[in-house]
Amino acid sequence: MDTQKLPFSKFTIKNGFIFTSGQVHLNSDGTLLEGSIEDKTHRVMKNLESVLKEAGVTFKDVVKTTIYVTDMSEYAKVNEVYASYMSEPYPARETVCVKELPLGANIEISMIAAKP
Repeated sequence: MDTQKLPFSKFTIKNGFIFTSGQVHLNSDGTLLEGSIEDKTHRVMKNLESVLKEAGVTFKDVVKTTIYVTDMSEYAKVNEVYASYMSEPYPARETVCVKELPLGANIEISMIAAKP
């Protein structure tokens, strides 16, 4: 998928904060990763890690996270994978169950990080 033609940026920096666009479980070739919700969550977190790195920060700089899922019964599995990337003090967070996500994804996560 050519994200250059879409009307948004991977991230934006404003007043010392980095706001990421929501990331889904896209592979580097632009196809959605198939597999378990754990596999998909790992892919999303790796995509976010790449975006944060490009912006000059890491997961340790994240202050707020929003998680969108299409099936709340997968919350515990998503939470377990998410927690493996984060450390205390954990960012503020909400998880929202939605009817559907772009491209038919099952999970989307966005983050706000503070520039050190």
